[in-house]
Amino acid sequence: MQYDGFAPFEFNETARGVIAIVFNPTAGGNRAAAFLQKFKKTENACFLPTRQVGDAIILAEQAISDGATTVVAVGGDGTVNEVVNGIARHPDGLRQARLAVLPLGTINVFAKELNLPTDLDSAWHLIISGSERRIDLPYAIWPGGRTRYFIQMAGAGVDSISIGRVRWSLKKSFGQVAYFWACAETYFLPRPTVVATLENEELTGQWIGIGNGRFLGGRFPVFPRAQLDDGFLDIAVFPKVTLAATVRVVARLLIDSLDRSSDVIHRQVRSFTLRGSPDLLFQVEGDIVGELPVSIHISPGALRVVAPVKK
Repeated sequence: MQYDGFAPFEFNETARGVIAIVFNPTAGGNRAAAFLQKFKKTENACFLPTRQVGDAIILAEQAISDGATTVVAVGGDGTVNEVVNGIARHPDGLRQARLAVLPLGTINVFAKELNLPTDLDSAWHLIISGSERRIDLPYAIWPGGRTRYFIQMAGAGVDSISIGRVRWSLKKSFGQVAYFWACAETYFLPRPTVVATLENEELTGQWIGIGNGRFLGGRFPVFPRAQLDDGFLDIAVFPKVTLAATVRVVARLLIDSLDRSSDVIHRQVRSFTLRGSPDLLFQVEGDIVGELPVSIHISPGALRVVAPVKK
């Protein structure tokens, strides 16, 4: 079994119980492994640690084959994304299993979007006894057919260049600061060009963000009209990413009024394509997963998630 170029590894623990817990042992400064110690005797649960990038995809898919009906992603948005891809790539995964999240990453944007408890004991209780809802499942397809699913956001341009420059050592030591530092560095680099081709128009920017949910980078409402279950993707096109434009955008974000900014073009669509500068990176959930060109689509209501009741 092999995905996205990552080497396969031996799967040596099966998910015969109802709950499969896929966790990154290094998440939250090793808090994931420490927190889960007290739940090791939980009935109908098995614990599946990852060892490298891509493991959570394989573990989640295999767990569903072995009978799991809830797959818990313990870690950050990257771990959540891999678990979602494991669920979606199983032939019966989206019908059989639901996603649950214990947020232990650097930013945990999707957990904030779902309004999950920040207290881990409360989050665990929600997984055991909480309600379930359906959300849309977006995905990217490259020429040749490779597919990557995402649930919160994706993008290309200045943001993907910034993410590609994030230093692991800084992220491990300073968390979210590493992303801001990488973003600041991009102001000294040539600006990329990204083109979104919609059904009736083409939009060009130096950064194009794609939102299934409202938030990016924490609780910043970059996609103010987005809803996880409305059947649409929200596109935010930033024609010019200058220092002055950034200041104006941040001011709008602080009062949740980006949809009234002249520095951003917003659209709601079901599918579109992205192309851009040569070798321009494409990111989902804050991780680089490929390069442009790529086409983006959405499957309405395809993913079941454990979450508080929607208000």
